[in-house]
Amino acid sequence: MKRISALSLSVLTAAVLGLSACSDNGADNTQKTAASEPAKQVVIYTNADEEAQQAMKNALDNNGFKGAYLMQSFGTSELGGKLAAEGKNIEADLVTISTYYLDSFQKKNKMFQDLTFKIDPINPTPSYYAPILGNTGALFVNTAVLKESGLPAPTAIADLAKPEYAGHISVPDIMGSSTSWLMTQAVLSAEGEEQGAKTIAAIEKNAGAHLEKSGSAPLKKLRAGEVAVGFGLRHQAVADKAKGLPIDYIDPVEGNFQLQEAVAVVDKGDKTNPNAQKMAETIITHGRAELLKYYPVALYKGETVSAENKPANPKLFKEPLTVELLEAHQKLVKGQN
Repeated sequence: MKRISALSLSVLTAAVLGLSACSDNGADNTQKTAASEPAKQVVIYTNADEEAQQAMKNALDNNGFKGAYLMQSFGTSELGGKLAAEGKNIEADLVTISTYYLDSFQKKNKMFQDLTFKIDPINPTPSYYAPILGNTGALFVNTAVLKESGLPAPTAIADLAKPEYAGHISVPDIMGSSTSWLMTQAVLSAEGEEQGAKTIAAIEKNAGAHLEKSGSAPLKKLRAGEVAVGFGLRHQAVADKAKGLPIDYIDPVEGNFQLQEAVAVVDKGDKTNPNAQKMAETIITHGRAELLKYYPVALYKGETVSAENKPANPKLFKEPLTVELLEAHQKLVKGQN
């Protein structure tokens, strides 16, 4: 999951002027030219990781759309900023990004089309996007360092706030990583906003110099033996354990919360690229199998993942996830309310 920055963004947009030549029968010539022109490439803007981008490209290339699209990669906050600033005037025909961005911009600007194909998700999903991948949070430990440090394995995220874990943990910072939001959702759900914010503050204090802007950094610290305990994306720790590394994962009692990324079609009215809906469907129909290998979270009915990739306590936050809710949680845990 790519990093997010603080959500106060400045975005520069370029104005593009379309010029057309004039002639005595310009209207007729324009109609003939438009009729003979091939469909324009579908422009895809995505915040997805490299593995997810490749899975989507493979699905499109192997199912009739090779050369028919242009995929551009952005950081999460960068793409969110473009969507906020440009709305329906954005160059992209298709967008893949975290669903909380899609929900926020649809509520504000009604900028996405309803999908014209059917999906069968496990959890209720709005009509204007289809999930492409899911990420689930969990605790993990370096078993060797944990033993050397004489520490008990935690069972709850709140355990990391205890004094004995000071200097031995690494967690992501909600101001820099959406992975941290999974941890925050879990603690706030279990303890309420007031106490939950105090717990998060104590965890961050215990992390000290190991409070990370990147969601993958805590696991890297564990691999290097710099800390004993961390929080991050569950499937990454599962993969490390399978490789024989001294890494183990723990499903916290507060629950395994989830964030999803999804594909949506930008509503440009009669200027909407006719292939955009088809490519969105192709990504879901033909790309999910490969995406599921890299991000083993079942999102659609009938999908299965290995036993070790099934979290013990999957949960969703009680409120719809939006950019505004993320901002509120950032302020809450940083004591800005």
